[in-house]
Amino acid sequence: MSKKKLGLEDLGGFVFSTDDDFDVDAANSDSDIATLLPKDQLLEAHFSNKGRGGKIVTVIKGFEGKDEDLNTLGKSLKKKCGVGGSVKDGEIIIQGDVRNKVIEFLKQDGYRVKRVGG
Repeated sequence: MSKKKLGLEDLGGFVFSTDDDFDVDAANSDSDIATLLPKDQLLEAHFSNKGRGGKIVTVIKGFEGKDEDLNTLGKSLKKKCGVGGSVKDGEIIIQGDVRNKVIEFLKQDGYRVKRVGG
């Protein structure tokens, strides 16, 4: 039987540092992450039905930027397609196979989009 390797999450959220000038608030903020311009982003439009009880969804991956901007983009895509969905783990999940609509809307907004899968 092998031993489980302990990670940072096993410390209960504590991070130990010997640096006297360490600023916890600055380390936890994601303000350093800047959202790239749409023309500089390459998004991927995937088709998926795995792990969703056979339900078909369109997954948009590859967004680089702040979470607020990702949520805003996800909300606008759901509204334009007239369907539900969510934003999780840096991906936009749109209900149904609406890749063609999503690709069209993203290209109108200036994003570079790649269709992935059948």
